[in-house]
Amino acid sequence: MLLSCSAAVFILILTAGSGTVYDSYNDFVEEDDTPQLDYKNPYWCHSPGLTNGEATCHSPRGGAYRSTLGTRCEMSCDRGYRLIGRRSIQCLANRRWSGTAYCRKMRCHVLPLIPHGRYTCTQGFVVDSRCDFTCAPGYRIEGEHSRTCLHGGSWSGVQPECSDTDPPKIKCPPSRLKVAEPGKLTAMVTWDPPAATDTADKSLEVILVGQQPGTDFKEGANIIRYKVYDQARNRAACKFIVRVEVRRCPELPPPLHGYLTCSSDGNNYGATCEYHCDGGHELKGVSSRVCQFSRNWGGNPAECVPMEIKSDVKTVSALLDQFYEKRRLLIMSAPNISDPDYQMQNVMIQKSDCGLDLRHVTVIELLGSPPRETGRIKERLLQPEVIEGLRQAFRISRYYFSMVLLDELGLDRERFITPVASDELFSYIDSFLLDEEERERLELRRDFCD
Repeated sequence: MLLSCSAAVFILILTAGSGTVYDSYNDFVEEDDTPQLDYKNPYWCHSPGLTNGEATCHSPRGGAYRSTLGTRCEMSCDRGYRLIGRRSIQCLANRRWSGTAYCRKMRCHVLPLIPHGRYTCTQGFVVDSRCDFTCAPGYRIEGEHSRTCLHGGSWSGVQPECSDTDPPKIKCPPSRLKVAEPGKLTAMVTWDPPAATDTADKSLEVILVGQQPGTDFKEGANIIRYKVYDQARNRAACKFIVRVEVRRCPELPPPLHGYLTCSSDGNNYGATCEYHCDGGHELKGVSSRVCQFSRNWGGNPAECVPMEIKSDVKTVSALLDQFYEKRRLLIMSAPNISDPDYQMQNVMIQKSDCGLDLRHVTVIELLGSPPRETGRIKERLLQPEVIEGLRQAFRISRYYFSMVLLDELGLDRERFITPVASDELFSYIDSFLLDEEERERLELRRDFCD
């Protein structure tokens, strides 16, 4: 027997002994809520919608039916949005869709800041937003100037950097001219160190290339350079000239039969030139001249004239005063003109006459005994009072050959009791009586007597 689904009748047949008992009841009822499939109803499920997106549906009954039973919808989001949920849903028999979906706005991660720079974005960090990078003054973009948030949520390109490419600025002091100090070939020059600036750095390393300020600079142009580096090792430089002028007089000519010794460089401002005369000559005029700031020499030129010795003086002091600080004296004494030691020495003296002049030595001869005693300087005869005065002053005997060597101050420096050769005599004079300047002068004129 076929029973309906709405009411079920159950019959229990019991057999007891010889009879059969029939019992029936209908108190158990099961309801079926399964919807009746009606493909004719076009609004089976609610109409699908997708904010910031689109649902593309295909119904078994055709394109005009978007929510009937069996309709399948493909879910897609607009650009800049990401689909969350089911990409495809279907209208089921329970009048519900098989899943849900929604569109979430897509974002890129926050861009980090770059040192010494910043960026601005058109729409923040969402898709299609462009962020433009700029650098602080003194820095320049290295890399791409902008980045765009792509549809997949990543940024285009790579993060740029701000590099310090602008060199610092430095300005040197102006060039300067300084006149050398009197008697010097240098001048002390000072200046303030230059200041350097940079658009990026406040701390700069300024390096001096050249001579320090406040020191003595030599004659001519002295180039002073400064270099500066910023922290990125960008370099700038400047230079100026320190020119030292030495004011000079015309070259001062030496006197005839004489020479000059000059201080400093000889003809610069403040230099002093002293006149000296060769042997047998004495100075007439000023002893020295100074180069003036006007580039002219002070005073008038001096001359070296043949030395005039007054032999007719009455006292030994009057004679010696003529030689004081000018000439050395070699006093030669002999008992008579025929003395063999005297004759031998006289020959050697005559041969060394030029060398004696170079060393500023004058020979005085004292010969014989009174009343025929003779004293002479070359051919000029001395007075008897002067002869006697020389013998007493320097204890010169009449009875044997001897020679006394006096320095320019009239001091007894050496005695000889036998004839001496010129080499021995000159060796002593050069070693003990000449000063350094005279030795240098003698070395220059050593071949003069050859």
